Amino acid sequence: MYDNENIFAKILRNQIPCDIVYEDEHSLFFNDIHPQAKIHVLGIPKDPCIDFSDFIINYDENKISNFFKSIDLVITKLKIRDKGYRLITNSGINGGQEVPHFHIHILAGEK
Repeated sequence: MYDNENIFAKILRNQIPCDIVYEDEHSLFFNDIHPQAKIHVLGIPKDPCIDFSDFIINYDENKISNFFKSIDLVITKLKIRDKGYRLITNSGINGGQEVPHFHIHILAGEK
């Protein structure tokens, strides 16, 4: 069951501030407060989904497509396409997921 009190839910409700990189009606991308690379952006859908599987199984194709297209827009905005980047998502306890809201890490700027 989705936890409405997780940090990303609070960010989406504007209860916790974030440094926004990109936002549209379906998604929010912001700089990670504990970056693991020179560029470390988190991307979250604005829907209450726990992990990747929850998002893919329970949301319509339009929302899924828009979210992944937004990732590409952020990659373009950050100008990291040519030099490279990593996309990471963690799922569940054994997958290292710390916040129970589906999110993507975009890391770049160094090896």
